[in-house]
Amino acid sequence: MNTPDRHYRILVIDDDPRLRDLLQRYLTENGLETITLPDSTQLEKTLQRFPPHLIVLDLMLPGEDGLSVCRKLRSSHDSDSIPIIMLTARREEVDRIIGLEMGADDYLGKPFNPRELLARIHAVLRRAPKHELAGAPTEEGTIPFGPFTLDLAARTLRKHGETVHLSTAEFSLLKVMGQHPRQPFTRERLSLLARGKDHETFDRAIDMQISRLRKLVEVDPINPRYIQTVRGFGYIYVPEDSKHEGTAKERKQSSNA
Repeated sequence: MNTPDRHYRILVIDDDPRLRDLLQRYLTENGLETITLPDSTQLEKTLQRFPPHLIVLDLMLPGEDGLSVCRKLRSSHDSDSIPIIMLTARREEVDRIIGLEMGADDYLGKPFNPRELLARIHAVLRRAPKHELAGAPTEEGTIPFGPFTLDLAARTLRKHGETVHLSTAEFSLLKVMGQHPRQPFTRERLSLLARGKDHETFDRAIDMQISRLRKLVEVDPINPRYIQTVRGFGYIYVPEDSKHEGTAKERKQSSNA
């Protein structure tokens, strides 16, 4: 089966670990970046850090069931347009109908052949509106986030059109993170990509540059919205969709994640 012409990210939510592993391997082998969750407890954080182009959602989840999750997704302005394929037991015809009425784009009864799911994913993605994930560099070589625009060609950062002074090291660091939205980086990896292999990595130097960048781009540097800490690992750049500005409460929750 042919893979899509562009890069897609799929989120699979199912409490069966064997099925999750199977689908992650199979879909990845067929050109789809795939992340998985066993339930909905980490869904909001995952949607923010790794927004998918399509969600495969099991109906019978522990805790909050798939119908409730579908309802929440469709009522949220940040995720109301993400296509959903619902997985159901074949006997649950009424629930399948309810799922479609709540906004699921398709359903597939269990057990199923992964090849059929792949075909349905491709069909739904072909019908879905084409849009790039928030935070990716534009064709003009700029990276917009919040009130800021990082111009890769001019090597400048602007806020509402006004230039924000950055050192060469700070620009290089912000450029690397901006070109890889929602991708966690260790300090060593950030230093390698931003400064090259000929420079030694000093954790304190990266931390100081991150601290300065936060003071420049964050409303609250103590509770950062864009440049977040991944505990025990490093840092991650989480852009904000300019069409859907989050509330102050949501920003604080995301920074504490």
